[in-house]
Amino acid sequence: VQLVESGGGLVQPGGSLRLSCSVSGFIFSDYAMKWHRQAPGKERELVAAISSAGYTTNYAESVKGRFTISRDHAANTVYLQMNSLKAGGTAEYNCDAIRAGTNFWGQGTQITVSS
Repeated sequence: VQLVESGGGLVQPGGSLRLSCSVSGFIFSDYAMKWHRQAPGKERELVAAISSAGYTTNYAESVKGRFTISRDHAANTVYLQMNSLKAGGTAEYNCDAIRAGTNFWGQGTQITVSS
């Protein structure tokens, strides 16, 4: 099982990034997918989630209207489009796959929001 995040980097406040999480080793379409983040000195928080079929999404209040989670079953990839990134939004972002109590995690990708 592998979950590989990519797309992180340095971005200015107000900018955009798109994160990708490419998975292998399990049946992608059977799993709900989530993006989490952890800022320095803070606890990990759930940012966005998408159901296994992709019809249902949920977001943290702090990112609603700015972030969009989506998935491509042909590519076995889940995405997180992040717009209007805020200063102080530096964090490590991880994706995870969940089904019936089974969780698989990626290694994370770092986002630095700074001018």
